[in-house]
Amino acid sequence: MDKVDPSMFPSDWDQEDIENAIANYYYSCTHVTPTCPVRATTLGYYPNRGINIFFTIGYAAATVMTLALGLKKKTWSYTGFIAAGCALELAGYGARIPLTDNPWNKNAFETQIVAIILAPTLICISIYLTLKHICLAFNPALSRVRPHKYPFIFVPLDVSCLLVQAIGGSLAASAALSNYKLVQHGNRCIIAGIVLQVVVLSFFGVSAGDYFVRVKRWIKSTEASPEAIALWQDKKLRTFVYAVTAAYSGILIRCIYRIAEMAGGWGNPIMQDEPSFIVLEGFMVLIPCILLAVFAPGYLFPQMASRMSTPGRVRLFSKRESEKPPQPKVLAGQQQAVNGTETVLNQEQTKEQPISTSTTVEPKGAESV
Repeated sequence: MDKVDPSMFPSDWDQEDIENAIANYYYSCTHVTPTCPVRATTLGYYPNRGINIFFTIGYAAATVMTLALGLKKKTWSYTGFIAAGCALELAGYGARIPLTDNPWNKNAFETQIVAIILAPTLICISIYLTLKHICLAFNPALSRVRPHKYPFIFVPLDVSCLLVQAIGGSLAASAALSNYKLVQHGNRCIIAGIVLQVVVLSFFGVSAGDYFVRVKRWIKSTEASPEAIALWQDKKLRTFVYAVTAAYSGILIRCIYRIAEMAGGWGNPIMQDEPSFIVLEGFMVLIPCILLAVFAPGYLFPQMASRMSTPGRVRLFSKRESEKPPQPKVLAGQQQAVNGTETVLNQEQTKEQPISTSTTVEPKGAESV
């Protein structure tokens, strides 16, 4: 819009009127023409068909693997959020395929924007759930926050990121026809949601790193239990932790890229650079999805799967159980009173009632009646 000559418009129009008129004109474009060039689209290019088909197939495979491996081990919540995120990415890159023929396809463009922006937020929820179960499996006392509270901290924050971005997308879509300034406000709202997501991811990374350091120090001490030491040395658990860490890193890189991409507004040079989008958006989300799908906790971290499949039954290192006083044992020949404070001995009754036996020894030559 900086290159537009203001003399082309009525003299009584201000800058806002000019911006709205230009946005209204280009919103009416439906195909690439000399007056609706491809460089005037938000993307500014014809998306590569082959790479978008590749991403569509990749996310479809990740969705199927997540459901197949996760539902078999009944890791319902962990599997559900990853599958939902993969399905949104599948819809987003599937919508980019029609854009390879017509970058002015509004329905396809809006679908891919909404789906691709929101999908990683759902995937992050599954990553947040792993910290709780790692703490429960080793030693909850080493965590600065009670492990059961981690989901109640990170999940609402993540949902808040989702809502802020959704509100921004709604503002931009509703105002695209007539109010360019409101479109910019929607863009800022999307940026705020992504920035909040980066803050939440960073907070999670600090919390997980702090717990890792404390557990590592505890494992080397004499206080660590043999079960915890064996779990620390378990190659399957290490593989799962490495996969989750790599997935977390990929999502974090993607969110940082999104901030830079959206900061310049719709159609800025970063947004119109397809190679950076393919690497920092496409692969930085596809790789985490595949890692989380293939290295499922049901096979590599059974403790997490058992708690998810039977909630409330499997409790490790329960504080209430550790503080519960031991119950007195009932000895042979004793009867515990109902009120729990008195014990009555039945030794006299035992003496009066002889113990019956299953066999009777008869004298030699005697006959039994």
